[in-house]
Amino acid sequence: MQRNRGNGFAVVLIVIGAIMLLGIALPLIHGIFRLLFPVLLVVLGYYGIKSGRKVIGWIVMFIGVMSLIAKLSWLIGPLLGVALVVWGISVLKGKKSTYY
Repeated sequence: MQRNRGNGFAVVLIVIGAIMLLGIALPLIHGIFRLLFPVLLVVLGYYGIKSGRKVIGWIVMFIGVMSLIAKLSWLIGPLLGVALVVWGISVLKGKKSTYY
């Protein structure tokens, strides 16, 4: 069996075609871009702040952070609930935290 150097590209095309036929591509791409776009906004905002365009940088970064918070609210809500329970238990026990 003879192997050509161009077989890698053919294999990639076959895999992408199979994924598209199985109907997995659209949800997978949607899931990736759903989080990638807000992260890209945060990175672009940071770059804008560092390059001297502070106003537009802060605006873009704010939009990205707010979008990330909205996309990750399913994770932030339970984590905030656990933090509040732990904090309430520590207040009931009367432990004083001295972190200075």
